[in-house]
Formats: sequence, structure tokens, C-alpha cells
Amino acid sequence: MAKEKPDLLQGTLDMLILKALQLEPMHGFGISVRIRQMSDEVLQVEQGSLYPALYRLEDQGWIKAEWGVSENNRKARFYELTAAGRKQLNAETENWARVSAAINLILKTV
Repeated sequence: MAKEKPDLLQGTLDMLILKALQLEPMHGFGISVRIRQMSDEVLQVEQGSLYPALYRLEDQGWIKAEWGVSENNRKARFYELTAAGRKQLNAETENWARVSAAINLILKTV
């Protein structure tokens, strides 16, 4: 029986993209692969969700993009976390910790 891929909660994709970019700049496909790897193959971000999110994050000033050449010698946009993006990642991480702890408390209630 194949495992069903869980849906991402509204707003979590931005946080996951920022987290994926925390260590180094990367292109869109690389971000998708990094999220899948970091989630132990549970979360998969489709291009139809990823690229609109990247453009939105760029508009908000949380990431910046530059054209470069990928590892397979193709032209690609590489995305990088900005200082504002690092601050936003910290804020979203703290908020996620509070919200997920509260949800876990509710789920443990008999």
C-alpha cells in the first residue's frame, strides 16, 4: 500500500522554503529536493506550488534570485535567503513551535 502524501498546512510552504535556503543558495528543483530529503521523503512540493511561492517570497524581500548555471550545465535562477528572510524564518519557526505544541496538547486530551 502506497503512503499518501500529506497536504501542507496553509503558510507552511513559505517556512519550508526559507528553511531549505538557510544553508546555501539553490535553484527551484534543488529546493524541492531539499524539502523532500529534510522531511524523510514525506513532503513533496510540486512545481505548481513552489514557483508561485518563490515569486511571493521574492516580492516580500525574504529571498533574492540571480541567474546562474546548474550542476547539469543549464541556466537556472538561484534563490538566496536575505537578512529579512532569516528574520522571518526565525519568527515563523517560533510560531510553528507554539502552534504545533498547542495542537499536540489538544490531540493528547482524552
